[in-house]
Amino acid sequence: MSFLRLYLRKNSIWVHLWLVLFWLAVGIGLRFTNLDAKPPWSDEWATLVFSLGHGFHSIPLDRVISLDTLLLPAQLDNTTQVKDVVERLMQESTHPPLYFILTHQWLKLFSQQDGLVSIASARSLSALLGVLGIPAMFGLGWLLSRSLVVSQIAAGLMAISPYGIYLAQETRHYTLAILWIIASLSCLIVAVRHLQKNAPPPNWLILTWVIVNSIGVATHYFMGLALVTETIILLGFWLPDVRSRFGSKSLINALFPLPWRRIGIAILGTLIGCSVWILAWRDIPDSQLTSWLSYGNLWGGEFLEPIGRHIAWLATMVFLLPVEGTPLVVTIISGIFLALGIVWLTVTLVQYWQKSRSRPDNLLFNKIVVRYILVATLLVFGFAYGFDRDLTLAARFQFFYFPIFLLLIAIVLAERWIEGNFQEWNRKSIVIGILLMGFLGGLTVIYDYGYQKPDRPDIVVSVMMEAQKLSPQTPILVAIVHKNHEQTGEMMGIAWEWQKVGAKGSSPLQGYPQFLLLHKNEDANIATQNLYQNLALFPRPFNIWLVNFSAPADLEQHNCNVNENFKRKASGYDYRLYHCL
Repeated sequence: MSFLRLYLRKNSIWVHLWLVLFWLAVGIGLRFTNLDAKPPWSDEWATLVFSLGHGFHSIPLDRVISLDTLLLPAQLDNTTQVKDVVERLMQESTHPPLYFILTHQWLKLFSQQDGLVSIASARSLSALLGVLGIPAMFGLGWLLSRSLVVSQIAAGLMAISPYGIYLAQETRHYTLAILWIIASLSCLIVAVRHLQKNAPPPNWLILTWVIVNSIGVATHYFMGLALVTETIILLGFWLPDVRSRFGSKSLINALFPLPWRRIGIAILGTLIGCSVWILAWRDIPDSQLTSWLSYGNLWGGEFLEPIGRHIAWLATMVFLLPVEGTPLVVTIISGIFLALGIVWLTVTLVQYWQKSRSRPDNLLFNKIVVRYILVATLLVFGFAYGFDRDLTLAARFQFFYFPIFLLLIAIVLAERWIEGNFQEWNRKSIVIGILLMGFLGGLTVIYDYGYQKPDRPDIVVSVMMEAQKLSPQTPILVAIVHKNHEQTGEMMGIAWEWQKVGAKGSSPLQGYPQFLLLHKNEDANIATQNLYQNLALFPRPFNIWLVNFSAPADLEQHNCNVNENFKRKASGYDYRLYHCL
């Protein structure tokens, strides 16, 4: 053991370099495996369509259309430009444009020249950005702790994090936003170190901070939650500093000494840099695209649900086991182990907090890392209970505190690792066990036993094909009530699955279904009447599937008989088959 210790000490730089490369290899393998195996869901369709410079308004409503017409916005088109991407977003969506612009350029570089967009190519950008988060976490850990052990564990946790892999395999902007959050946190740490020395942060740092924050908000509006959290943390440093100066200097110098004036410039510059997106954000809370965040009666029987979901999302940032699409006994066993892991993690964090409060070397850890987690949690619950916007309903919205939570876990695990030695592996084995459990969680995600897509059109199409085998020559019509491009994406998922099966030549059926998107305003009866009109025009006999049909529909009076024999639970879809004779 003494020889191993001597070898590691003499070759520490190379050992750590090779270990970082190892984490990168693991992260690449986990993020790029089965990248296109899962079907795209409605939010991913939004990213694809807008990034191609297309929109959803070109898809006809209230009349029967073909599969090719429905998937036309997902066709590659080299004539579209960046300005088309921005225009479509501003007209039809609620997101800032940076990631969509990057995806536009990425698809032009790595996709075929014609045909449907490649799901693997589109997701590969997010996966690559997720891989870059691994060395970024190493740097963040070193910047805060000056400990290579903390840095390595932080990089390892990012490489194998089930939550991180889930985000990286989405055609969405979360992995890019996480990089901006890591960069902004790095600027915060450097600025705080200068403040503790009563030295003004350098101008280059302030300029970098402003640029990173502005670009971050241009990537995702929830970057603003990270910036609010950072501002509150800075306030926690400013108030004691003001109290120590008050009375000994002039009021202005006491409130805003030179170091804090630089911080004020950073805050003001960020507000100016983000002002365009802040103005655009004003209309988002009333948008139908975000109305689903208003969920239930949280002050009634559902009061504890956001708290439970928040704990679950935190746990899956570190470890996960097969809990979806598995036999009941496997789900129960996995759930028991996950519950034990959550209890262990909670106890360990509480013990760390109690021990570190009296240790001056951990003061910066607590003032930045722990406070960040606490403030972020209060923001999440404040939105849920105070503004009726429950961010815990979607795991993806937790990304703004994801890297700092991993850093907290890395600090706690590093303490256990350092306290152990080569003769006593009990403490080190805990760290290795957590990393192995995280790796299993990564495998759980890529093989679709956890963090399954919110929409499962693959299940729906398999049921449709099973039913159609009874009468393969009968035409198929698929109808949905349309409110916004979310429902269009749900239908595109079904069409994409049909097209995928047809391309493999494994479909025993004749032709593809036709589709009907019936727009619904305040009066749902309008969608119902348009459905009846289209039924009267469609040649009989045919089979019609009503999918997520949120309008009254009595098809029996139109000589269409319901068939309840074909039904499987499919996330994101409620569907029913009718035979129209």
